[in-house]
Amino acid sequence: MARIRLDHIRHAYTPELARAGNYALREIDHAFEDGGAYALLGPSGCGKTTLLNIISGLLTPSEGHVRFDERDVTELSPELRNIAQVFQFPVIYDTMTVRENLAFPLKNRKVPKSEIDRRVSDMLRRIGLEAKADRKAQGLTADEKQKISLGRGLVRPDVNAILFDEPLTVIDPHMKWQLRSQLKELHRQFKMTMVYVTHDQTEALTFADKVVVMYDGEVVQIGTPEELFERPRHTFVGYFIGSPGMNVLQCRMEGGQAVVGEARIAMPGGETPLAAARTELGIRPEFVRLVPRGQGLPITIDRVEDVGSERIVRASLFGQKLVSVLGEGTGLPSEVDAVFEPHALNLYADSWLVERRPS
Repeated sequence: MARIRLDHIRHAYTPELARAGNYALREIDHAFEDGGAYALLGPSGCGKTTLLNIISGLLTPSEGHVRFDERDVTELSPELRNIAQVFQFPVIYDTMTVRENLAFPLKNRKVPKSEIDRRVSDMLRRIGLEAKADRKAQGLTADEKQKISLGRGLVRPDVNAILFDEPLTVIDPHMKWQLRSQLKELHRQFKMTMVYVTHDQTEALTFADKVVVMYDGEVVQIGTPEELFERPRHTFVGYFIGSPGMNVLQCRMEGGQAVVGEARIAMPGGETPLAAARTELGIRPEFVRLVPRGQGLPITIDRVEDVGSERIVRASLFGQKLVSVLGEGTGLPSEVDAVFEPHALNLYADSWLVERRPS
C-alpha cells in the first residue's frame, strides 16, 4: 500500500493544446493517504477518468509528478506501480473458472502454490463465490464477474492501490447497494488505498471517507460527505451534491445583508466578499421552512412533487427559483412565506464560498 501524491499535475492531450493553455486536467496538488477510501466525483468530461489513468500509469501527465510514498513513479508502467484496476466492464477470463481467475495474477508473480491456495480460498469466501469456485466465469452474472475483478486485485500481496473506474455501471440497480456495502466492508478489512471514480453521488458518498469533487478539469472541494453537504466551497458542489441540489440565488450585499429582489436576509457569519463580478446566496432546500403568509419572505408556489417520504415544493422568490423539502404529511397552506435557517446560509463570490469571520 502507498500514499499517492499528485505533485502539481496538469494534463493536455496534445502539445498544441498545452501551448494554447487548453488543459483537460488543470493543476492538481493533492495526496491520497495510505489506506484511505476516496471517490472522484463529477459529471462526464470533468477529468476524473483522466486523473485516474494518470495515477495508474495509463497516461503520463503533461506536467507534474506522481509519487508513491517518496518514490517518483511518473514514468513507470501500471505493472511496475503495482496498481490493481477495476473497470466499468469486468475484465476476466471467461474460459477460466472463478478459482483460476483469482489465482492467475499470483501465478504470474511466481507465488508458491500453497500461498496461492490459501489466498484464493480466503478471497472466495470474502467475495461470496465459494459455491461457484469451480464454475467457468462465462456463465456468471455481471455482478459476479465484477466481484472476480475486485478479488483479483485484493488477492495480491503487493498492491499499492486499487482504482475503480465506474465499476457498478453495468450492475442491475437492485444489486448495486449490496456490492457497495461489500466493497466498503472489504476496504475496512484490508485497509488498502482505494480510489473510486463515479458520477453517481450516492455511490461516492456511501463508499468514500473523503470525496474529491471535480468540475471542468479541476478539484473544487475535497471533504467528508457531511462537509460537502453543509459547507459547499463552490456553487457546483452545492448543486451536484444533494437531491434536490442547493438553492443558489443571485444577490447583492448591503450592510451585512444579502439582498434578493426586495428581500433582505441577514448573514449571521459576517461574511464580507471581496470585489466580485457575481455574488450569490446558497441554502439547501432542507433548511428552507415554509410558514404562513406574513411571517417570512414572500414566495409563489409553482408546483409540489410528492416523492413518497417527502414533498418537494418548487417556488419562486422575486423571480428566482427556490426549492423547499417538506416531510411526508406536512400541511401546506395555499399562501406561504419562506424562512431560511440562519446557520445554513452560505455566501458565494464568483462561485466560491466566502468564509465567515471568526466569532
